[in-house]
Amino acid sequence: MKLPATAHTSRPWRIHEIAADFTLEDVWALPTPGGPDELDRLVRQFTSGNDARASSPVQRFLFAARWKLGKLFGWDKPDEGVGTRVRTLRDRLPADLREGPQGPAFRSRPFTSVYQTHDEWAAEIANKTVQAVLHIGWVPDGSGGYHGQMAILVKPNGLFGTLYMAAIKPFRYVGVYPALIRSIGAEWEANSPDSTTS
Repeated sequence: MKLPATAHTSRPWRIHEIAADFTLEDVWALPTPGGPDELDRLVRQFTSGNDARASSPVQRFLFAARWKLGKLFGWDKPDEGVGTRVRTLRDRLPADLREGPQGPAFRSRPFTSVYQTHDEWAAEIANKTVQAVLHIGWVPDGSGGYHGQMAILVKPNGLFGTLYMAAIKPFRYVGVYPALIRSIGAEWEANSPDSTTS
């Protein structure tokens, strides 16, 4: 499910003009098959916070450990976040995106929606270690259908942020991403119109 960087960089996403100073960290295909107009359903799944019920024990442990460490070392203090340590990416939006839909608020995660279009959505987060963008695109699958594509863009906060990102990379690939993508797919399937009407 991991994709080459070109799967993201070759598409005419609006995020390219907004976050050109960020580094593309990862690109993943999401197991969310659907029609051409279903990005909004996927966005609402992300922001609802319900996929925690489908996550693995390893994923839950890693996230819990990260938030505990953040509290211990002060990584997630309000003065390290968006609008304090870093400016929100909404300040960079061209007029058409700024006046368009921002996207829904997150119920249980420290992300903030930046903008949403018919086939693209971006959300941001910042703490003492990094400023990051979660980008979800809705792409054709080559067989007449569509699915989600997730990209993570990052701007580490100095040397400490760079070292932190390097240190957690193995945990992301082994314990976080595989379980996260499985849980996204499981919730998508559970909430699909076919499954709810059968």
